[in-house]
Amino acid sequence: MRPADPDRVIAAARSWLGTPYHDQASLKGVGCDCLGLARGVWREVVGPEPFLIPPYSRDWGETGPLEVLAEGARAMMIEVSPSEAGPGALVLFRMKPRAIAKHVGILTGPDSFLHAYERLGVIEEPLTQAWRRRIAFAFLFPQR
Repeated sequence: MRPADPDRVIAAARSWLGTPYHDQASLKGVGCDCLGLARGVWREVVGPEPFLIPPYSRDWGETGPLEVLAEGARAMMIEVSPSEAGPGALVLFRMKPRAIAKHVGILTGPDSFLHAYERLGVIEEPLTQAWRRRIAFAFLFPQR
């Protein structure tokens, strides 16, 4: 599997800027959550989604033995070390210590990322140290 062009991933992700936040949705300009944003970028860069996404909880403090989001990404993307992730990479954030990774973003530069955030919708913001230390996994979109 070869990685997709990072510029193409970033352009697709930025085309979602301003989309309102809507839990478990994935429709550009209408509504999405963080996973819905990643799903929409996948459809634009790679093609049809390979499987249906089951309903999921919004609880960023959820604990458990299985990293569901990471396992799903691992099955269809190229995993890289978070320290090696660059622009165009999908990153999974662990929002609370000992919780599973439940938030998704796409790196747009060495110090910026794009994500869907409740009440704000899809935004691009600085990848501050507070965000950077929460990155638990990183993946590259595959080439079509």
